[in-house]
Formats: sequence, C-alpha cells, structure tokens
Amino acid sequence: MSDTSSDTLFDQLGGEAAVNAAVDIFYRKVLADHRINRFFDNVDMEKQAAKQKAFLTMAFGGPHNYTGEDMRKGHAHLVKLGLDDSHFDAVMEHLGATLTELNVPQELISQVAAIAESTRNDVLGR
Repeated sequence: MSDTSSDTLFDQLGGEAAVNAAVDIFYRKVLADHRINRFFDNVDMEKQAAKQKAFLTMAFGGPHNYTGEDMRKGHAHLVKLGLDDSHFDAVMEHLGATLTELNVPQELISQVAAIAESTRNDVLGR
C-alpha cells in the first residue's frame, strides 16, 4: 500500500477515472435540480463537463491542463441572471452528495468542499 500522506488529493480520490465519474454524477444531479438547472439552459454540457473535469483535476493537485476562464469572468453572465449564495449552496450540496455516493471518505469530502468553497466570492462576482 502506498504512503497516502504524499499523494495529492487527486490521487487519494482515485485519479482521472474518479474525477470523471464524479463530474458525470454531479451534473446529473445539478440538471435535475429545479433551483439551479436554468443556469445550464443552452450550455453545451459535454464541453461544460470537460471544463469541470480539468478544473477539478487542477484544484485537487492532479495534472494541470485547465485552460478555462477565471471563475469571476466565467460566471459573470450567470450573476447577471441572478446567481447567488443559494445557488452556490445547491451546487455544494450536489458536490457533497456525489462524493458520498462514490464512497469518498468524509475527510476527503471536507477537503474538496473547502477547495470549492474558496471559489464562492469569485463565482458570485464579489
């Protein structure tokens, strides 16, 4: 068994396959949620999922190939549509539920949640 203390969060979560599975489940939950799915109207979900996979891989310390816009710029049009804390909270809820569904240990879910939470002000344009 490897020494997990030196593994990145990306490795501890299960690498690319785990991130891919998580993003797919996550967007299924998001698109089924009436509180937030309107923000994804007319969005190419295949492209969106690819961007999310690249972002999470980078955020979790995996191979860095994220080339998306910064969070503030990338979400500015959604803020104009009313994106607020309640919507961010709903996304966080789905992220946690997805990781729980994938049997990710709570300590890793907490790390993921902290990384995601750190983007709140930029996503909401504050």
